Amino acid sequence: MINLSLLTPTKTSTYKPLLAAISTVAVISLTACQQPPEYNYLSGETMGTSYHITYKLPDHASDANEADIQAAIDKRLQQINDSMSTYQDDSTISKFNRLAKDTPIVIDADFNQVLAVSRQVYEQSNGAFDPTVMPLVETWGFGSTMTVERLQSPPSALEIAEAKALVNFESVLHRDDSIYKTQDGVGLDFSAVAKGYGVDVIADVLRDDYQIRNYMVEIGGEVATSGVSAQQQPWQIALDAPIEGSTVSERQTIAAIRQPTNMGNKMHLATSGNYRNSVIFDNKRYSHTIDPTTGDPIVGGAPSVTVAADSVALADAWATALTAMPYKKALSIAKEKNIAALFVILADSVEAGDAADSLEDWQIVETPAMQNLRADKKS
Repeated sequence: MINLSLLTPTKTSTYKPLLAAISTVAVISLTACQQPPEYNYLSGETMGTSYHITYKLPDHASDANEADIQAAIDKRLQQINDSMSTYQDDSTISKFNRLAKDTPIVIDADFNQVLAVSRQVYEQSNGAFDPTVMPLVETWGFGSTMTVERLQSPPSALEIAEAKALVNFESVLHRDDSIYKTQDGVGLDFSAVAKGYGVDVIADVLRDDYQIRNYMVEIGGEVATSGVSAQQQPWQIALDAPIEGSTVSERQTIAAIRQPTNMGNKMHLATSGNYRNSVIFDNKRYSHTIDPTTGDPIVGGAPSVTVAADSVALADAWATALTAMPYKKALSIAKEKNIAALFVILADSVEAGDAADSLEDWQIVETPAMQNLRADKKS
């Protein structure tokens, strides 16, 4: 889990939830306890969670209106809602999900970009990331919580097979500026990439429309940083140990990732975690995350995975993919694909069923790409 200490929001905006999260993501906090006056702070609601932005206006743009900046951000987020919110009946994705096979629908640039990222990670993860997985999630009855009772009385093999038959990203095809599906009943849900893409979009608004180069943007635990913080230092993101049931005051930092200077003074991070929605059954820990390739909940997955990538959308998708497979398989694929990933797993001395409520109960495993990224920034 990521940890950053944020100031009290100065204003909020209200949105309906964009997408229900498939995997539990981190909550973020910033290491400064007070923002100097030259840095501004904005917050609002989007995608079923909240966004937080800390930024410094360039000297030549001192007349920029804070309200106008937030309005521009909220407008872009609403455009994403209108395109990809499964909670809006009139969104493009909702219309697509209701269409019969072989019926095309025109998609916008945002939809196209998220679909492309999803396709990339789907192919490279061998199907572990699949935006058509929702029928399986619904069949297992996994929402915001997971219960032992569900595992005691799991769906039948037939129910799982019927749901799995509708998990078919290969049936979603492109034609010019439209998409269509070749199988009835297949639907898309971009829950596992939308927040990351939203962070990228906000960063674009700050950078392209207002020439802001020093910022930190966060939506529901996914983060983009650029330039320096209010302390005139590279932004640093603290990762919490995945202690089940921990409150804000009880969180314990297990590692930190500082914005590296060799990546253009930018950083794109996403964290996905299974530990808040998991249960132990027959001495095995089960996640609420479903493996699309098997149709079953993940057993032996990493409690927390943080990924750094070229965009937050890509990091978000990969963090989800790596929690949608057993830990050893996830680590192997992350190394093979040269992904900068940091896994937080139980220490060897901790057995299934034991309480893991201190830092000593956890260990960090990094891929070579993440080690290189943090090479001179260890904390």
